[in-house]
Amino acid sequence: MLARMRRDLRAVVDRDPAARTEWEVALLYPGVHAIWAHRASHWLWHKGAPFPARALSQAARWATGIEIHPAATIGEGVFIDHGAAVVIGETAEVGRDVTIYHGVTLGGTSLEHGKRHPTIGDRVVLGAGAKVLGNLVVGDDSRIGANAVLVRSVGEHSVVVGVPGQVIASAAEPASTGRGKTDPDPVARTLQSLLTRVDALEVSTSGQHYTADLYLNAAGDWQEADFVI
Repeated sequence: MLARMRRDLRAVVDRDPAARTEWEVALLYPGVHAIWAHRASHWLWHKGAPFPARALSQAARWATGIEIHPAATIGEGVFIDHGAAVVIGETAEVGRDVTIYHGVTLGGTSLEHGKRHPTIGDRVVLGAGAKVLGNLVVGDDSRIGANAVLVRSVGEHSVVVGVPGQVIASAAEPASTGRGKTDPDPVARTLQSLLTRVDALEVSTSGQHYTADLYLNAAGDWQEADFVI
């Protein structure tokens, strides 16, 4: 138990530039306190004491603003940064070395008993306000963007943004803008494809190129005459 606690502290120091010492983290970080309280409530839950387990989890929720059901499975080295309004449901499974920012929900979409919450792989980053809902799997080393709403499984090394969450890059097929970096806007790529198609149709019917009022400038932003989207 002491070794796991030390690993939790080390994970925070390694991943949070604001953390100065392990003592500071142990005394002042609510995310660490919530994880430690969950370890105890999880033990009670599996020892056949659900009421004390729930009581402890609710006390931790009151003290930290983080709600973790005692039955949820939390791996080693999980770091909950800031922690406010994080909710982790009963059948959720969180892998090792996962980073969870404030406002994240690992929730269910069904009222049926059984597995109804997400399974999060190792080394995943869940951005602020992200909602991962249902019995789905997030592959190892993936990143879920801030305020994304993910309702389907994604593979390893996926980058997910938007509502509903869309994979804009993955280990199998990285999405590139042509400017040497990952494209964070799948809508922009769709618009560009449509404008290219319209131009081809104009050339085939009238022999003239289509000139759009909306265009992609050199910086990669959608621009009109007097404003930038």
